[in-house]
Formats: sequence, C-alpha cells, structure tokens
Amino acid sequence: PRQRSHIGSKFGKSQNDSTGGYAEAFKQDLTLFNGALLNFLIHSVSLPINTIAMQIHDLHFKPILSAEQIHARVQTIGAALTTQYGDSNPLFISILSGAFVFASDLIRAFNGHCEIGFVKLSSYKGMRSSGDIQTVMGLEKDLQGRHLIVVEDIVDTGRTLHFFLDHLRSQQPASICTVALLCKPDALQFEVPIDYTGFEIPDEFVVGYGLDYDGLGRNLPDLLVKEG
Repeated sequence: PRQRSHIGSKFGKSQNDSTGGYAEAFKQDLTLFNGALLNFLIHSVSLPINTIAMQIHDLHFKPILSAEQIHARVQTIGAALTTQYGDSNPLFISILSGAFVFASDLIRAFNGHCEIGFVKLSSYKGMRSSGDIQTVMGLEKDLQGRHLIVVEDIVDTGRTLHFFLDHLRSQQPASICTVALLCKPDALQFEVPIDYTGFEIPDEFVVGYGLDYDGLGRNLPDLLVKEG
C-alpha cells in the first residue's frame, strides 16, 4: 500500500528537488510520529477544543481538531517552509475560499520575505464536488521563474489541485510546492504531489477554520466533523 505521511511528498519526488533536498531529513523526522499523532487527534477524549457540538443548516457536527492543535501544526509547516524558501521570496498562492484562514496564518509563520496571491477555483456545492473545475478569479502576477507555494484547505479527490497544478506548470515557475491543511487519503482519485500536509483525516465532511457548509462555519476556530 502507498506510504502516507503528514509532511512530505505523497506520490513520488517533489518537482522542487533542487531547493528541497536539504529539508528532506526534517520531513522524515516529522513522519515518524504520524500514526501516533493521528490516533491521538481522532480518539482523544481530553482535547482542549473551544467549539462545542453544533448544528449548521440541517447537519450536526462535533469537534475533531482544536485551534491549538491546528496552530501548532501551522507553526511547524511554516518553520519547514522557512528552511526551504527563506531566501527565495516565494509567492504563496491561496486557493479561495476555504484556504484563506490557513494561508493567513501560514505566511505569518514564514520567517522571510514573501508575497501572496489568490485564485478562486470551484468544484463544490453543498457537501459534494460537482466534478467541474472553474477558474473564477485568477492570478495577475508573472509566475515565470518564481518559487510558488500553493496553499489548499483540503485535498479529497485531488481533482481541483490536479487541474490547478497543470495550469501553473504552463507558466514556467522555478518550482512548485504544495501545502494542504487537510488530506483525505481514502478519497484520492488523482495522484497529486502534496509536499506538506497538516493532518490526514477520514473521508468525512468537515467545517471550521475556513471551511464551510453552504456558507456557514468558516469562522469557527476548531475543525468539526459531521456526525452520523
């Protein structure tokens, strides 16, 4: 079966090997506690979660990850990106709308000069992906020769990221690094490179920390999962 890790490439080598080789040892060290950490996050009964179980529209949700846990992971990823790109003035590209909270915290955890841009891609309505990817709002920056860090909120089928990475490659950047707050390994249909992953979660619907259910829930500090 495919190897999985919280931080590191999931499907072969990263395309930015020229800049990322010296960070590989750091990624491997973080991978060692993958299983134990995920088990704690999913099954612990004493997490310091701020948000209680709640109803959003017609669905009921319960907490799965606390704001403190998310913050700690974002700081770890930010430190790794600083090691890899601290002297490169990378361009962070936040995929709207779900990744805007994650992206804002991530660039503040990055200790170096950087820029940020935004792109709007859409494949979701309600809880389901439509399967059709549309670029609603594109980047206005010249990407040629730039080091790009793509920031995604959640990778489930991988369709959206697969589409967007093909688009970026056509712009001839120096490198592309992908960062996802969440990944659902059991839902993946496209083999997309994910260089840094915050958390692997089950194939269940989640809201909070920028993610919504038909417009609601983005402002919740914790991550909640649908009950039932």
